[in-house]
Amino acid sequence: MLELYNTASRHQEPFEPVDGETARVYSCGPTVYDFPHIGNLRTFVLNDILCRYLAFKGWEVHHVMNITDVDDKTIAGALTQGVSLSEYTQQYTEYFFEDLETLNIKPAWKYPRATDHIKQMQTLIEKILDNGHGYEVAGNVYFDISSFADYGKLSGIEPEELGGGEYTRLDDEYDREDAGDFVLWKAAKPDEPSWDSPWGPGRPGWHIECSVMSMEYLGPTLDIHTGAVDLIFPHHENEIAQSEAATGQQFVRFWVHGEHLIVEGEKMSKSLGNFYTLRDLLKEGYSPQAIRHQLLTAHYRQQLNFTLEGLEQSERAMQRLNTFIERLPRLPLPQGSSKEAGERIDEARSNFEQVMDDDLNVPGALGVVFELIKDINTLIDAGELRDQDRVVLRDFLVQADSVLGLMTNQLEEAEREPALDEEIKALIAEREQARNDGDFARADQIRDQLTAQGIILEDTAEGTIWRRK
Repeated sequence: MLELYNTASRHQEPFEPVDGETARVYSCGPTVYDFPHIGNLRTFVLNDILCRYLAFKGWEVHHVMNITDVDDKTIAGALTQGVSLSEYTQQYTEYFFEDLETLNIKPAWKYPRATDHIKQMQTLIEKILDNGHGYEVAGNVYFDISSFADYGKLSGIEPEELGGGEYTRLDDEYDREDAGDFVLWKAAKPDEPSWDSPWGPGRPGWHIECSVMSMEYLGPTLDIHTGAVDLIFPHHENEIAQSEAATGQQFVRFWVHGEHLIVEGEKMSKSLGNFYTLRDLLKEGYSPQAIRHQLLTAHYRQQLNFTLEGLEQSERAMQRLNTFIERLPRLPLPQGSSKEAGERIDEARSNFEQVMDDDLNVPGALGVVFELIKDINTLIDAGELRDQDRVVLRDFLVQADSVLGLMTNQLEEAEREPALDEEIKALIAEREQARNDGDFARADQIRDQLTAQGIILEDTAEGTIWRRK
């Protein structure tokens, strides 16, 4: 059974959807004011792995990820560029979706945008006020944390700690009844976009956006809410307070938070020159497959030290994987099946699910796949793999990759036999004859000629196989 670490309980707990059929998952998405950096991308890959594995376990997944297209950063960016808010955020929204596709992150079920849900936000704020959990000051509406007895239950922060210091988050220049109270609606400011409301022109606070967009599509109680650890407080704590104050129901059953990454042992910072976007890494020649692999090399609740040396190691690991996948369908194998190979594949299938059930242990799952490939290569070299083993092995790789998302293109391409022109076929046949005749100089000459043309030959116990460079 799948177990997930629940930030709310601080324990690992068995998980299944509340209705036993559909997992309702909400993820805090991007604020579309700039390109996502690799820390953001690690969280988005975590969301992807979680939803892929929920589907692997047989549940339907309704995954909602919001697009924050109105906040201080997006407004400042639009003003700086002298364009409308929608024009400014649209370009970065498109960049975000391009990055998801590049990293083979499956699309969410829905991507609601904050600016499309202003009316729903106002309705929720009115309900919070009607229930006695908020108040208005000069066109700003605040949530009264003293009215919500469970405030702090996610983060462990007590309300009395919010009077000053690191926990105080001032959203505007107006006074509020308590320094810990947070804004639900902000009064309009000059040169900023605003919407009419019962409290005058203004715009929503950040926290209310996620409560509305999650409950609009998933209902008042979510199965899982994900995000990075820096969102536990104040964002997720405030989401709980305002949502439960409005509905009177539990907002989230499982909170799943991903740890930060550091770069070369230090906190990522533009001033240190260790700040990377996906596009930065692609320009340096790193493959999307290797970047995704590197983001999966540490458990999601552990800090990941993202290094260029680690990326090089991921490139080599992916090359080994790709070579194996490309080699597999072209091996001339005898008919039948091998007991040893069958047992090893069955063991890998069982181990894969076992480690993934243990709070999404992706590094462990990667280890299962690479260990199996090592064992199968040994069986191939010993001439002990059979054609039916190949079918069962490919089925397992497809199944594992429905979770890992590292082999999708390679598995599909390996099944399509690329056409060889007659000249190359003739050279391969001539080389085979030369080897049979003992003319190894000519065989080596042909190998070099084919390598220059992008055709790699591999001599196995069962015969010569080829792959494209």
